[in-house]
Amino acid sequence: MKNLIYIFLFSLAFSVNAQKNLNELLKKFNTENIPYITSNDLNKLIQQSIISTQNNDQIILLDSREPKEYKVSHINNAICVGYDHFNIRETIKKLPVNKNTKIIVYCSLGIRSEDIAEKLKKIGYTNIYNLYGGIFEWKNQGNQVVNKQQNTTEKIHTFNKEWSKWLLKGEKIY
Repeated sequence: MKNLIYIFLFSLAFSVNAQKNLNELLKKFNTENIPYITSNDLNKLIQQSIISTQNNDQIILLDSREPKEYKVSHINNAICVGYDHFNIRETIKKLPVNKNTKIIVYCSLGIRSEDIAEKLKKIGYTNIYNLYGGIFEWKNQGNQVVNKQQNTTEKIHTFNKEWSKWLLKGEKIY
């Protein structure tokens, strides 16, 4: 029992430290002009709403990672918009006419997604959020992702080895 308590306390300390380090990383790269939404809050929204790609949606999920990352896995019903070759005109065609529709943008950790969200904000979308910690934190919290065949998978494309340290659960793919 004593060992179990030590393991629990060590795990808790590791989790708190990882969260602190993620906060520092995001502060280093992000302006925070786009508000964050946590994985827990997104889960609540998903339970309350239907996420799809039709124009009458209450929530739109945009994956701002590259198509090769998206194909490995993504949050169910997310639309891949990419980053390196992001095309605002093509993206607008996939979005509702109502610019107040809730849009949640994510990437691996929440850095690229902030850039894409800022571009959408500049053209008038007003209800945009950045998924805190991106798909890595989504998976770390025990949430499901799907592959290009829409099957649940444990695989997550981690962008590169350096960034892969932030994925604590799931199978790392480079």
